Amino acid sequence: MTPARADVLRRYFAALSAGDTAAVLALFSPDGIVVSPFLGSLPATEFFARLAASTSDSRVSLLDATHGETTSAGRFNYEWTLADGTTVSFEGVDHFTFDGAGRVAALRIYYDTHPLRAQVGDKYA
Repeated sequence: MTPARADVLRRYFAALSAGDTAAVLALFSPDGIVVSPFLGSLPATEFFARLAASTSDSRVSLLDATHGETTSAGRFNYEWTLADGTTVSFEGVDHFTFDGAGRVAALRIYYDTHPLRAQVGDKYA
């Protein structure tokens, strides 16, 4: 099962970098959620719609990953160009919990928001 989860992480980060929201959401269960430092807990469909609306370009590089019994985590670097042209770069960790079918049931995103808020404010508002 770990190779399948490793593939999900690779596909997730590639789709996120490509701005392919449909491909990202295809990896999630229908009731999948995302827990984000900026937005709190949202259905994955709503989270990724809001992310797409606030983004003009992004490059997300998976730096390393680890896999447990029902979860995986990927450390990433995010080079993000917001809709207003502001660019930010940061490192974080995405923690994925999988359902019985191997789809993402929950994604929890971890990164230090203080430098981002100081630089660009709350761009989701």
